[in-house]
Amino acid sequence: MNFKNLGINEDIVNILNRNGIKTPTPVQEQSIELIKTGNDVIAQAQTGTGKTLAFLLPIFENIDLNNNNIQALIISPTRELAIQITEEAMKLKEGKDVNILAAYGGKDISSQLKKLKGNLHLIIATPGRLIDHIMRKTIDLSKLKTLVLDEADEMLFMGFKNDIESIMSVIPKKRQMLCFSATMDSQVKKLAYRYMKDPSVVTVAKADVTLDNIVQEVVETTDRHKQDALCSVLNEDNPFMAIIFCRTKVRVDKLEEGLHQRGFNCAKLHSDIQQSKRERIMKSFRNADIQYLIATDVAARGLDVSGVSHIYNYDIPESVESYVHRIGRCGRAGEKGYTCLFIDPKNERMLDEIEKTIKLSIPKRTINI
Repeated sequence: MNFKNLGINEDIVNILNRNGIKTPTPVQEQSIELIKTGNDVIAQAQTGTGKTLAFLLPIFENIDLNNNNIQALIISPTRELAIQITEEAMKLKEGKDVNILAAYGGKDISSQLKKLKGNLHLIIATPGRLIDHIMRKTIDLSKLKTLVLDEADEMLFMGFKNDIESIMSVIPKKRQMLCFSATMDSQVKKLAYRYMKDPSVVTVAKADVTLDNIVQEVVETTDRHKQDALCSVLNEDNPFMAIIFCRTKVRVDKLEEGLHQRGFNCAKLHSDIQQSKRERIMKSFRNADIQYLIATDVAARGLDVSGVSHIYNYDIPESVESYVHRIGRCGRAGEKGYTCLFIDPKNERMLDEIEKTIKLSIPKRTINI
């Protein structure tokens, strides 16, 4: 199966090829034709499965350049994810001149409003900024054909349910709706089936993302000695690029300060950091000018950075799904990945749950401190 077989036009296929994308991933293979033919789709897929292109490619195919109305809307829970989707869409624009607006907090609203006076086909937005535009009557969604909710589970987790309902009230009843989510819990299902008509369901198995190319290890330590243990591992591994996950913003701050004092090339990412600075940090990380990105789950949600070879779970995540999300950020495109989880005795129960779910007894790593 290739992208031409899925009905993607040659100009866009050439752009994909130039970017090293030649074969559709399972979620793309299963979703693209369903979306192209107008079906509502619920797709459950982890980070790193290629889900952004799974909805962008058919949306680009379906947009009519002679129709100057807003035809497609993609809503994402975080600014970082909105930026990332926009970057992917701008690459595809070289093959089809779709007019795109990115609307998210931290961007100058006056420049966005100026751009809105032109003809627009596709909007990529966070809920808050989109509602701001709707209330100002600067965005008209009355002719919308396709709505995408990306990372729907995270959208609900972050408290955007009422915002989504407000947005749904101003778009046509007859339209296509696509719901992409890493987990398919009862909240996501309730939301999806409330607004969708006979949706097709696409599911990509977790094992496709997590286990095939990723070596997993555990370091047993205590909270007091965890930073020393992490530094010992980082010195041994010296990865090309790595993400280090912490449970809270305070823990991110403390670890970043500690690693910086020890001479590590690192930067931190969480929601209290000014948006313009977050964008600069992500640009530097993507360019491999920063070796270690220290982040919370919410700040890193949806980030897809090529070149990340190692994931360090400084704090054990609160759920198996979060663990799967985190480690899915390495071992991309057939490359090998490595993940290391730091636990103290009180984390044993969560570790047992992770091992039971992924059907793997994660080997212990011995370190010298």
